Amino acid sequence: MKIKQLILLISIITISLLSSLKVQATVVRVETNEGNFDINLYDNGTPNTVSNFLAYVNNGDYSNVIFHRSVNNFIIQSGGFAYNGDWPAQAIFANPSIINEPVYSNVRGTIAMAKLSGNANSATNQWFINLTNNSANLDNQNGGFTAFGEVTTAGMVVVDQIALVPQYNLGGAFAEIPLNNYDGTSDPNDNNLIYIYSIDVIDSTVDSASGLNPPLNSSQINPGNTLNTGGGGTMGLFILGLLVLFSRYNYRKSL
Repeated sequence: MKIKQLILLISIITISLLSSLKVQATVVRVETNEGNFDINLYDNGTPNTVSNFLAYVNNGDYSNVIFHRSVNNFIIQSGGFAYNGDWPAQAIFANPSIINEPVYSNVRGTIAMAKLSGNANSATNQWFINLTNNSANLDNQNGGFTAFGEVTTAGMVVVDQIALVPQYNLGGAFAEIPLNNYDGTSDPNDNNLIYIYSIDVIDSTVDSASGLNPPLNSSQINPGNTLNTGGGGTMGLFILGLLVLFSRYNYRKSL
């Protein structure tokens, strides 16, 4: 095989494999008292995280959960506490923690798993939505935060509306809680809290978002240029093998 033909073969295979990494997604709808928004989940890119999230969704665990944390120009966070008429809101049951999958970047509009400080593999039920491009921080911190889906463009109108709700310090997990029309003295109630009625799958077709091309988490590109993206890692090894063969071919030809 001529050198030009070998280079062409490597290029064709590389482009084909890169194309196969396009994200496919399930779509869920988040219904809140501030409006509804849809999220495309990265089923193929972060399969364990998506499965974990959908387990809570399908079990109804996210019904009546509140947005218990909001930080201006950073994130809004939910998934951990449910309000059922009495304050304080109660922590919902958490399944075992999952393995971190920091494949995609924490850019504006992505949904990512919250976790314990100093423990990359501690995510359970809490998640947050990035209000801005937090890649410089969250792609690297604590092993990188797993972005496992993205809010649709129309849905970000609702997310931004929630982010504008004033925050109050009620202590503990509620030190940055968003509350509407709050007097600052009494216990918050359903007139003050920002809560989720339910999260439901509205499109279970795994290729429902096959056109999405979210940016990869740049911290996951190692010096050997092998992407830590599941199938991407296999792709890197395959390309490396082709390059080795190419080098041996050149070496033999030079003898």
